[in-house]
Amino acid sequence: MSRLVIVLPLTPLQVGESFAVADWPLHITVLPPFLTHAEPTDVAAAINEAAAGQPSLTARVGHDELFGRRHDIPVSVVDDNPALTALHRTLKEAMRLFAASPEEPAFTGPGFRAHVTVKRQGRVHEGDLLTLTQIALVDMAPRAAASGRTVLATLDLAASE
Repeated sequence: MSRLVIVLPLTPLQVGESFAVADWPLHITVLPPFLTHAEPTDVAAAINEAAAGQPSLTARVGHDELFGRRHDIPVSVVDDNPALTALHRTLKEAMRLFAASPEEPAFTGPGFRAHVTVKRQGRVHEGDLLTLTQIALVDMAPRAAASGRTVLATLDLAASE
């Protein structure tokens, strides 16, 4: 079983790239981690089909908040963005059939709140404009302690007009 996540990296990622949890590149999680028995290639194909023709997105960074169960993870919330929310819904529906369980939290959890987690290597600031040009599928279960999270597939978004 795989635990996968779909993100919009702020800087494009490469297939095969790996990083430790603490060193995640800055990104917006467009679909939270979900468990699946499906082959990652099948999941990637469904992402490509669902997001075919999706233009790149521009999003504005809003205020800072604390997220997480203990409200101890600093993030910068992204201002309401209908195109980003629509992409989240599209991918959520496309991935639903791959869920290991109908109660999978990624598909049944609270509303989508786009944000960028503050990391030791960087952060975004209120008012920043983010240009999101890629979707990445990332394996959340490291295969070896040193390898961390691994990028399984990417999809470049169409240039906005």
